[in-house]
Amino acid sequence: MTFLPKPKLSHPGLARNALGYTRRDYEGAISTLCAGCGHDSISAAIVRACFALDLPPHRIAKLSGIGCSSKTPTYFLGASHGFNSVHGRMPSVLTGANLANRSLIYLGVSGDGDSASIGIGQFAHAIRRGVNMVYIVENNGVYGLTKGQFSATADRGAKSKRGVINTDESIDLVGIALQLGATFVARSFSGDKAQLVPLIEAAIKHEGAAFIDCISPCVAFNNHEGSTKSYDFVREHNEVVNRLDVIESRPEITVDYAPGAVEMVQQHDGTWLRLRKLADDYDLHDRVAAMDHMQRHHAAGEIVTGLLYVDPEPRDLHQHLNTVETPLNALDDAALVPGAAALEKLNAALR
Repeated sequence: MTFLPKPKLSHPGLARNALGYTRRDYEGAISTLCAGCGHDSISAAIVRACFALDLPPHRIAKLSGIGCSSKTPTYFLGASHGFNSVHGRMPSVLTGANLANRSLIYLGVSGDGDSASIGIGQFAHAIRRGVNMVYIVENNGVYGLTKGQFSATADRGAKSKRGVINTDESIDLVGIALQLGATFVARSFSGDKAQLVPLIEAAIKHEGAAFIDCISPCVAFNNHEGSTKSYDFVREHNEVVNRLDVIESRPEITVDYAPGAVEMVQQHDGTWLRLRKLADDYDLHDRVAAMDHMQRHHAAGEIVTGLLYVDPEPRDLHQHLNTVETPLNALDDAALVPGAAALEKLNAALR
């Protein structure tokens, strides 16, 4: 399939960020997904987040696997590094790239089939190791490329477009991410950019394993009555726990908030997350309480969205391994081959 680039011409009056880029500079090729696909909305949210954060596109690496979701990196950040891996193997490729060059911003894009079925082992190990990344699952509950079979995230009791009822229990990637130690966990909806864009911004600024499960309806195979991943169902059953704003260490971004409890969370780089609580009893610093809250609302047929858990003092894979600040791919021979004396000293310490 040929991917057509977007025209280079743009209106001279387009808004520019601190680097002089417009949003067009963060876009990619013209999408070939179905009109109305939720994945395109997620791509647009990523473009908006990277533009707002003034990120140099060449400092971002986007990686994906196989599936409709894994095609989407073609449609955003056309000037960034990109790698499309085999089915379910994106996390290990991203981990290797991150170990070699820690200076890049890593964005892993996957789907419910790519991460919850063939790639669930890869997903689990990348999360538990604390790889510094933003891991987004574009979750539509079906295999869209192979005509709409249930995926592993399809809810029990959901009805397919052909009328088949799903009898299997669903895999909850948010629950797994919480259990395995992700230090930033969120769920959102592709139809709610007001929630999704700041969540992506906050995840990018977070130093550690940041995971976002984004419900993204498949308009071709999973947007009908009886689906629990359709636009109508998610809008009717969305239980939002908070609204988020990202404030960097520069002139404050003002947001018109309705009355409600406001919580400020500072991240490692000085960025502040400002949350307006909608669920008064929700504590986003309590991992176990987050899992309990989601399970109770899931049993009631509700989908909990928002920033579900954050650790303001995360540790990533490089901190666990105590690697040097210099990216490993930039080390010279003197650093990589210190000589026989250094090897003998190391061996002596192990005797």
